[in-house]
Amino acid sequence: MSDLRNITVLGTGVLGSQIAFQAAFHGYPVTAYDISDDVLQHARERFAKLAEVYRRDPAVNATDEQAERALANLHLTADLADAVADADLVIEAVPELLALKQDLYTKLAQLAPAKTIFATNSSTLLPSDLKGFTGRPDRFLALHYANQVWRNNTAEVMGTTDTDPAVYAAVVAFATGSGLVPIEIKKEKAGYVLNSLLVPLLNAAAQLLVDGIADVETIDKTWRIATGAPAGPFQIYDVVGLTTAYNIASSSPDPRSQKFAALLKTDYIDKGKLGTATGEGFYTY
Repeated sequence: MSDLRNITVLGTGVLGSQIAFQAAFHGYPVTAYDISDDVLQHARERFAKLAEVYRRDPAVNATDEQAERALANLHLTADLADAVADADLVIEAVPELLALKQDLYTKLAQLAPAKTIFATNSSTLLPSDLKGFTGRPDRFLALHYANQVWRNNTAEVMGTTDTDPAVYAAVVAFATGSGLVPIEIKKEKAGYVLNSLLVPLLNAAAQLLVDGIADVETIDKTWRIATGAPAGPFQIYDVVGLTTAYNIASSSPDPRSQKFAALLKTDYIDKGKLGTATGEGFYTY
């Protein structure tokens, strides 16, 4: 069980594509799944851009040969059954919508071999919210990546009370093998370690904005200057992606979160400003 080789990543958005490419770069055969050939064409473009990032970013300094080998390790498909047919580990990175994830795991339970371990990359949902839909709660856990995974290379591993310790250990070993630093979490906690620290900051920034206390640039400037941080909260929002920020804010009962969600949709998402992935969000890139 400790030797997880065939990796499948479900979802080729900003983070899903990074998860797939990082594993492929470290020599794993990776199948990347998404819902249509049109979406997969965008994924191919993301992978090509990631190859360039890995070449030029000092955190990696990949050679041309290494970047090309990573691309060669990637197989793309819009057929879910094909995607998981021989998977040792399936990493789910679909949008943060509970019903969508539950439906996906219901399908996976029927399609994936008995050997396959399922891991959710959900940043806000607990694995216990999903384990009952997996058909294999003992082979299910959370594996959470940070954005810009080649540089911010943490992998938070969080099981449920049903997770087999051997499965947990195998995923920790996979994380290490794919160039990540495993963050072993002792029990379930919404937001893991990273987002338990980060989300309150982002929420506070959103509330300052919607309450009219300060504008985006002022909030970010204050955080950078006063703490020495390299980026302000709205710069972080752009990296995370404004669609993800919208999905999380719109699901909150807090009126200020709803107001922030409405602002994101009207002023940014509806205008195609989704963050760094599209070249414009709160800032232009």
